[in-house]
Amino acid sequence: MSTSDKTVKAAQFIDGRIVIRMASGVEVSFPVAENPRLSQGSPQQLGNIEVSPFGLHWPELDEDLSFKGLLEGDFGQKTPQCRYASKNAVRGARAAVCEGNVPQ
Repeated sequence: MSTSDKTVKAAQFIDGRIVIRMASGVEVSFPVAENPRLSQGSPQQLGNIEVSPFGLHWPELDEDLSFKGLLEGDFGQKTPQCRYASKNAVRGARAAVCEGNVPQ
């Protein structure tokens, strides 16, 4: 994949989700409810997304998320347990750990 394929074509707030479209055609999205700062934003604030080569920034909400983190499932969750669980979401661990149902 060339460098131009890895660039972001667009980032939008759509139906409660942040949707990121890459030049390659790949689409990544996550629910706003997964992030404590974004979940408090108005639709107008959530739609005001600045894109850099490294991530997304919401100036009115003082929130920054890296593309690396987003691709690892880190949407800026409230607790370190949820961050760890997000990385293991494919194994079904996320909900259990975030709800405190898994022993430490």
